[in-house]
Amino acid sequence: MISRPLTVVFAALEALLVVAIGIAIPLLPLTVLWAVQFGFGADWAAFWRASVDIWLIGHGVAVTFVLDPSVAAALGLPGAEVPFTVDVAALGFALLTVLLGVRAGRRISETRYRGLGALVAAGTFAVASVAITATALHPLARPSLVQAAFLPVLFFVAGLAIGVQLTLRDLGQRRRSPLDALPATPRELVATALRGGAAAAALLVLLASLATAASIAVSYAGIITLYESLHTEVLGGVALTLAQLAFLPTLVVWAVSWLVGPGFALGTGSLVSPLGTALGPLPAIPVLGALPTGQSAFGFVGLLAPVVAGFLVGAVLGPGIRRRLEGPLVIAAPLLAGAIAGLIVGVLCAFASGGLGPGRLADVGPNPWQVGILAAIEIGVAATIGVLASGRLPGRAGR
Repeated sequence: MISRPLTVVFAALEALLVVAIGIAIPLLPLTVLWAVQFGFGADWAAFWRASVDIWLIGHGVAVTFVLDPSVAAALGLPGAEVPFTVDVAALGFALLTVLLGVRAGRRISETRYRGLGALVAAGTFAVASVAITATALHPLARPSLVQAAFLPVLFFVAGLAIGVQLTLRDLGQRRRSPLDALPATPRELVATALRGGAAAAALLVLLASLATAASIAVSYAGIITLYESLHTEVLGGVALTLAQLAFLPTLVVWAVSWLVGPGFALGTGSLVSPLGTALGPLPAIPVLGALPTGQSAFGFVGLLAPVVAGFLVGAVLGPGIRRRLEGPLVIAAPLLAGAIAGLIVGVLCAFASGGLGPGRLADVGPNPWQVGILAAIEIGVAATIGVLASGRLPGRAGR
């Protein structure tokens, strides 16, 4: 087994590796651009700061930008001359951090001092995040040091926790959880609600992913036309594509808000929802060509997604709920699961909303409260119906 000092070093290196991979993804193409497009003549430090800013934005850290007056005038956007904040997360980076955190958690769990290793990894990640943020501070682009100290760490710690739990499960071990302190009935109620809420939220995200992929496929010709209209060279096209891939999970969250009903905004006064789309001037980003236009006679069909997700989860978990819980708790479990699913969806929407540019682009994304509350109601009611229906399905009643 690895000794305690080696565990500390190993865990710290695992955390630093996760940070390094995240920074390297934007830094490598930007460095190639610096070498090829600028002939090594520009200041490379600007590309380093841009890479750090991109990584931080990927975790929801707010970055305040101040545009040069000539650039602001060239954009032609009202309010471009005023400092603006970008805090809509490019969730592709956050997802990568979670996945790499899972890997790190698994590797640390193979050591003897897994608890110490996890703490060291989380602390090292936090210190590294603050340190690289400090190197990126600039009058024209200033990330929030406070948010950099905890937002990226949240995603990494979530991945660590998942990795540790997966390894313990594979080893046949079980760690005590806060739920173990509860009496049997409340513990079963909360555990079932957590499983059901997480499953319903995951299923809703899956349906939103399929809807996003279908929309991109159907609008492929329009997206290509937008690419051609930008007249980007090869490097510019690659950089633009990578940026859109980083924002793809964010687009999926926007699709979740569309399926739930409230939809999302792409600028002050705009709305993209199942009942219709009203948009103002948009940046020439090719993937936005996949957005629905006008009113759709079949837009209401998308509203069935959270209902279907809730019903399926309720039908699957119903027999176990009816066997382990009694009376009003049979109804309380799916309703609580709906509340947990709404909370998860609301948190995702909070990261996927905020400012994305100057002027009217300060209001982009869904309203987390609206989407979360409506998702909780839709999934909770549908899950309750699923639980009640599961007792009447053939082969279910006696289980």
